[in-house]
Amino acid sequence: MEMDKGDIIELIYIDKSNHLTQRVIKVLDATDTYVKGYCYSRKEVRCFQRPNILGTKIIKHGA
Repeated sequence: MEMDKGDIIELIYIDKSNHLTQRVIKVLDATDTYVKGYCYSRKEVRCFQRPNILGTKIIKHGA
């Protein structure tokens, strides 16, 4: 899925412990290998590996 800087997205991914996790993040950077964003539940910047992202939904497009 195409993600642009500033987009707010909901994602479902598999963490390092193989647990399914659902997060809402604001995209700060996105490459072919990872998505970096501010995670609203953890209240900190996190990096998410693209292969571990199972699904995404755009909540709001960035400005």
